[in-house]
Amino acid sequence: MKHVTILGLDISSGTMITGPLDLFHLSGRLWNGIFGLDETPLFEVEIANSDLAPVKCTGSLSILPHKKLTEIHRTDLILIPSVLDIDQTLSRHPDAVPWLLAHYKNGAQIAAMCTGTFVLAETGLLDHKTATTHWGVVDGFRRRYPRINLVPERLITDEGDLYCCGASNACFDLSLYLIQKLAGREAALQIAKVFICDMDRTHQSEWAVFRFQKSHKDDLVLAAQVKMEKSYGSIDSIEELARSIGMGKRTLERRFKAATGDTPLSYLHRLRVEAAKRMMETENLTFDQITCRVGYESPGYFRRIFTRICHISPGAYRRKWGPSPFDKGIVT
Repeated sequence: MKHVTILGLDISSGTMITGPLDLFHLSGRLWNGIFGLDETPLFEVEIANSDLAPVKCTGSLSILPHKKLTEIHRTDLILIPSVLDIDQTLSRHPDAVPWLLAHYKNGAQIAAMCTGTFVLAETGLLDHKTATTHWGVVDGFRRRYPRINLVPERLITDEGDLYCCGASNACFDLSLYLIQKLAGREAALQIAKVFICDMDRTHQSEWAVFRFQKSHKDDLVLAAQVKMEKSYGSIDSIEELARSIGMGKRTLERRFKAATGDTPLSYLHRLRVEAAKRMMETENLTFDQITCRVGYESPGYFRRIFTRICHISPGAYRRKWGPSPFDKGIVT
């Protein structure tokens, strides 16, 4: 059996401890039990922390660990759950980063879930490598760890022995991905079917809400952002936008990219896509009507932009996120 250690960090989401624990622990057990076969457990799973004190999770939930960190002599895979505040976590768990580094050097693979990516980033192991995290903390992560190639649209990143996943429930996607890598596709399919989990999801873009990158100090870029946010449906060109704030197009593009990480055109596309998403969620408009409202002339062109940014077509997005079938009386 492979050995899996879940790092017991205080103020984590309980789901990111108990969810992966169940998936790994029950692999080879639950499916076999349903079909009357002998159990063939694939993983030994333990929660470990510094002192065996209950792990304090969000919602006043406490989880008892199995071992102290010092009692884990060898493990194949370490899972890092989410954290609310990285500085507070490092202060409360000063032994976590050295422990991770020691076991990585001893051959352990490490997987960070949601904002647990901050803890993995503190080891330096992700420098010049790809990572993902919760879409809501992207700006702060990039400021703190500029040497990491953050790809927040990805649900899972795989650097061979270092893994990251996006927002909270992606811990199930990552667990299935790792079960497949460590025990094979069939084992992952079995536990996915038992738990009714989706397999092979790759992006979290459709769940993300575009957050305006305004933590910079460039007042003219800020003025451009405010104008785009107020008038995204009527801006004809970036050149026109630049003139309206007394700047040349190339200067705006250079300063905008430096301040926000996006080009002005990409920022405008994201604003329009976010507005279209809200319309599809709440209004009974055709896609052609939505296209006009957000500032495009060609529905086909906007459909391509929407799909590229969200990694899902507008039609699929509306079916998934539009008015609830319960509200329509379809489901009783």
